[in-house]
Amino acid sequence: MQVTMLADARPRPRRLAIGEFDGVHLGHRAVIDGSDTVLTFEPHPRSVITPGRAPRLLTSLEVKAELVAGLGVRELIVIPFDERFAARAASEFVDAELVGRLGVTHVSVGENFRFGHAGAGDPGMLAADGRFETRVVALVQVDGEVVSSSHIRSLVLQGDVRRAGRLLGAPFILRGEVVHGDERGRTLGFPTANLIPDQRLVCPARGVYAARADAGPAAVSIGVRPTFGSGLALLVEAYLLDRDVDLYGTTLQIEFIQRLRGELRFDDLDALIEQMRRDVAETRALCG
Repeated sequence: MQVTMLADARPRPRRLAIGEFDGVHLGHRAVIDGSDTVLTFEPHPRSVITPGRAPRLLTSLEVKAELVAGLGVRELIVIPFDERFAARAASEFVDAELVGRLGVTHVSVGENFRFGHAGAGDPGMLAADGRFETRVVALVQVDGEVVSSSHIRSLVLQGDVRRAGRLLGAPFILRGEVVHGDERGRTLGFPTANLIPDQRLVCPARGVYAARADAGPAAVSIGVRPTFGSGLALLVEAYLLDRDVDLYGTTLQIEFIQRLRGELRFDDLDALIEQMRRDVAETRALCG
């Protein structure tokens, strides 16, 4: 899939889906379905319009692009969203960008999509424009719940990654560079690849999770290691069940399957090791 900045896009007949698409969840996939091009924003518009209330995101632009590519989309066009762009009238966006620059023939948006200065543009405005066809997609529900990025963020922050994965249509992903940790894990027989969470992105609640790390089963601990009284910042520690390799400096992708338990403080190392063994066994049962 080609990734294009808006200024570099050239007109061609496009079937275009427009949205922020944070998480590329089931609702987003319904909007994107049938489109050859996706138009999105970077950074998230709320980080510019209401910076103090901007959410932590489910996906970086890199991960978003990969998820969109997996849907068979030909091109991802990125709008560098800033105060100047936020001030543009909705009609100017349609005339100059959708029609003039991109040459759209079809536009697909969610029913709650808003655009242009002060959110004046809406799906009705697009549908009334005779220069292209407009498809307005109703909000998707799963098990009686409306699928939305804000709801999924809340689930992830609560540690309910299994439910979040159902709404995403795939496991929640955390990706980062492996950093050096201490040697306690290796000494205990559970060497880990450690990540420091990106503060711009959502991180699951403290606890232990069954997951897949680079497609292999992994027991993942998120927390501050209270048993050792470290007082450290939040750390993600992934014990890769079938590998004992030095991953320092590489990028590790973790797909969260299910939360096993909350973060605990143990009175002695024997109790900690026994619990870790149970965590590993449960992870293997869930992830193979």
